[in-house]
Amino acid sequence: MRNHLIGLLLGAEEDWPRAFEAILKQVGPLKVGGTTHTLESERVRIHPFDLTDDVRHGLVIDRLAYWYYHPREWLKKAALMNDTYLLNSPFTFQAMEKHSAYCAMLRLGMKIPKTVLVPYKNPVDNVRWAYTSAKYNDPFDLEALAEEVGYPLYMKPFDGGGWRGVSRVDDVEGLHRSYDDSGNMLMHLQATVDYDHFARALSIGPETMVMDFRPEEPMHSRYAVTHHFLSSQAGWEAETVSKVVNAFFGWEFNSCEMLVKGDDVHPIDYANACPDVAVTSLHYYFPWAMTALVRWSAYCLATGRQSFIGVRSPRAYFDIADDEALDYGEKMKAYRALADAEFDSDNYWQWCSEHLSHLPERVLEWVDSKAFDQLLVDTVRSTYPEHEHERFLAHFRGLTGLWVKDQKNLAGNG
Repeated sequence: MRNHLIGLLLGAEEDWPRAFEAILKQVGPLKVGGTTHTLESERVRIHPFDLTDDVRHGLVIDRLAYWYYHPREWLKKAALMNDTYLLNSPFTFQAMEKHSAYCAMLRLGMKIPKTVLVPYKNPVDNVRWAYTSAKYNDPFDLEALAEEVGYPLYMKPFDGGGWRGVSRVDDVEGLHRSYDDSGNMLMHLQATVDYDHFARALSIGPETMVMDFRPEEPMHSRYAVTHHFLSSQAGWEAETVSKVVNAFFGWEFNSCEMLVKGDDVHPIDYANACPDVAVTSLHYYFPWAMTALVRWSAYCLATGRQSFIGVRSPRAYFDIADDEALDYGEKMKAYRALADAEFDSDNYWQWCSEHLSHLPERVLEWVDSKAFDQLLVDTVRSTYPEHEHERFLAHFRGLTGLWVKDQKNLAGNG
């Protein structure tokens, strides 16, 4: 008998942790290779710790350490001292920003829009700044750079997340306004693309969901329930981009944003240490996300999968990128094969078929239950002003109810 404890390292979230905990209880004891495995979870507490303290958690899902450094250092200790499996590794947080991800995927030949990094508008908080700036900083023409990138463009922090500091720049006046507002944030200027669809892919281990995203809408309406909104080629490539980014950096719980024009997929943001999984955002897709998170956690623990501390050597990807005999499509297929191998994709789905085949039906029953409806009620009450409660309850009940109906139809029970 092996008992596994999953730690949830949380910020201000209540909806998805409750869902994860409820679905995890449906997993039941798993008989794998002659050993019975049980899985439980708990919410991780924050307190002083000795570097030799034991860590009881076999796996931790982190939603906090990208900005709260004390638990980040605990995660590093847990991985180094106690072999705790981490989704996502804190050792790659410094790489978990737009800049490194842009550079890496440009190196692989992906269709990243033209991007330029410009110096800080305001000096960094360092006593050596004035001397260094006067001696070594070259003057530059911001307007000329913007003209080279082309209007409209986007100004965005090199390490941003959650749309922090992102602005659309349509002209010279807007350029200077956005740059002045950037303060001491280090900014990219990035060309935009005349696109048909804005796609957002959420990847959890080997699983990826590509969703029709509308960034101009309020958060509760940004994810449109639009099936087959991309061509088969563009859909495959969008999924591949997300998988390859994650495998390249060793990320297992991440989202990727792409602009899609016809069959051309242009990745624009794919470094999210804390991807959005709120029921008030994902709604229709929320049950899938929670099921995938439980499945991948169970697979990692029950099979003894070991996480890699740091980033694996990118040389296999670079060798493909440098192979002049391969065209773009062939390179993408080769990258996809590396990503699938990294996440044990074939073994994972076979394992889920053998040990978790009951889980989708259990999740469907739960989402169709009073317990899930109470989660919706509690989340709406804590998120929106009282006079909007009924409106948003109807909105989210309708969308999650649509998921229930669709799943019943797929199972032949509609």
